[in-house]
Amino acid sequence: MEAWLAWARGPMFWAALTFMILGLARRLAITIWEIARAWLRAGDKEVVSRRLLAATLKWLIPTDRLGNRPLFGLTTLVFHVSVILVPLFLAGHIALWGPAVGFAWPALPNSLATLLTVAAIVTALALVIERMASPDARVLSRFQDYALPLVVAVPFISGLLVMHPRLNPFAYEATLLTHVMSANLVLVLAPITKLSHMVLLPATQLVSELAWHFPPDAGSKVGVALGKEGEPI
Repeated sequence: MEAWLAWARGPMFWAALTFMILGLARRLAITIWEIARAWLRAGDKEVVSRRLLAATLKWLIPTDRLGNRPLFGLTTLVFHVSVILVPLFLAGHIALWGPAVGFAWPALPNSLATLLTVAAIVTALALVIERMASPDARVLSRFQDYALPLVVAVPFISGLLVMHPRLNPFAYEATLLTHVMSANLVLVLAPITKLSHMVLLPATQLVSELAWHFPPDAGSKVGVALGKEGEPI
């Protein structure tokens, strides 16, 4: 088991991390290229930074969904915050990664890390249940919309058991191996699934801001295309 753990935390982890970084870099480069294409083709090339910032923050902090679908909006917000903060600022992770990168950074208090870990698990399950319970969401959902939150929950569940051995009914080393391997899987999935939006969100908002600019005569051209020339649309 020690050999498996050494492999999972060593070569396998660095391979998964490298795949994630290169994969996200590739997707970011493609997105930047699409931004350039959208800007060159836009009739109005002006980008209002205030509107762009507002659109990005609207997705990062879904206040509109808190009003229209408060439970889903709050669940989404807590899930994203927990999933991002715990892996990056857990003391055990920093102790593992710090020597490799050559520096360390402040860690979350253990009590807060535990709270966020529980929040990630609960909200991952809640997202699946809420999606299944909503007829509108079911129509738009694909397999990964149900599977991804559950896959992401696995390293948090196993990590919680590793952090609190008294709660763990399984062998410690087996639980630790499950934690590391499931975390590696999430790293591999990040650039090839919807998890990539955590990195690409600001760029995609910029593409949308550019692509939805229309030239001044766009309205009349739409009217001609619809056979409604001269009529109010």
